[in-house]
Amino acid sequence: MDALQQVWHWVNLLLPPVALALIHTAVCKLLWRRDLAAVSAARLASWCALVALIADLAGFAWTGHDGAMLTYGFMVVALAITTWLLAFAPWRRAG
Repeated sequence: MDALQQVWHWVNLLLPPVALALIHTAVCKLLWRRDLAAVSAARLASWCALVALIADLAGFAWTGHDGAMLTYGFMVVALAITTWLLAFAPWRRAG
């Protein structure tokens, strides 16, 4: 595998979690406009992207190949937990 193929391989490995985090952020900010008003879109997107990348790499390490449905399931659950921790957790409602 030459260098350009290696770059494209890494881009294709890391692009789905980042794209999923951006879509997740946009949908959440649209659906829960008032509840997520205190959390900026950039903060939510960056934390979601980081957590989705970690879930993607962990799924890759666990299954041994990229694109496994189990890995995508991990990413969805990780995004939901991250959004809950940043915006909907009980300690965030003090006020």
